[in-house]
Amino acid sequence: MPVLILIAFLIVAAVAVGSWLQFTERQAVDTVHTVGSSAADRVDVEAVVQSVDAAGRELVLRVWVTPRGTLGEANGAAPVADLSLQTSGATVNDLEFAAHERLATSDVHVALTGGSISDYPFDTYETDIAFRAQLGGKQVPVRMLFSNADTLFSVSAEPAPSRQDAVVALELARSGSLLVFAVFMMVVMWALAAAVLIGAWYLTTSSEGVVWPGFAWMAATLFALAAFRNTAPGTPPIGCVLDWFAFLWAETIIALCLITVVITGVNKALHRDAPPT
Repeated sequence: MPVLILIAFLIVAAVAVGSWLQFTERQAVDTVHTVGSSAADRVDVEAVVQSVDAAGRELVLRVWVTPRGTLGEANGAAPVADLSLQTSGATVNDLEFAAHERLATSDVHVALTGGSISDYPFDTYETDIAFRAQLGGKQVPVRMLFSNADTLFSVSAEPAPSRQDAVVALELARSGSLLVFAVFMMVVMWALAAAVLIGAWYLTTSSEGVVWPGFAWMAATLFALAAFRNTAPGTPPIGCVLDWFAFLWAETIIALCLITVVITGVNKALHRDAPPT
């Protein structure tokens, strides 16, 4: 009975911790950072991170532009004059909008600096996002509404002081759920390697010969571990922290155990079947 109570308590505690982590991540995703001018006549820029490509060292930013006050017409659906939205040096291209034409969303690519994907799942990156607007050749105030929609990354935004421009410094890291899952994968890999090592020790020290079910289990674990590693979110490359901390060593231990058990089992079987001299 005490064991059942302990198990029930652990389940409730795990669900509570998981619920709290999910809630905090959801709150982070729903957070909108406001940067820039609050003037009545301004250009609002809604910038949402759609995806982060750590291998390509860039992120995709979806931008929705809305001129406010006397700068727009049809409730901000179109600018009253040619609108030019200049971006930071990390952004691939600027945005141009013709006067009196309906504004549409645009996807822009922003380069990332710092960090390396080989540090997965502990890799971090940095970049700056800035918007400067000119309407009819004259600079106008900008307000940026920044948020993140990529669940694999958490983004912290630090606004930079500016009068008419909207500038924010970003720091990107793997999300909490991804980090927990990656650490869980490393623990499972070492646990499987330890299980195979214990099984190999038993088979090599016992008097039994070739134990085919044991061989099948070890071989299946060897290949299943590789498939399990490829399920890591974010498709990390071979040679990252995940591999050097767990996967490569676990695969090596399992392979050596399998070879040792085969050689020992065959040797015992040959000696057992050999005619007495």
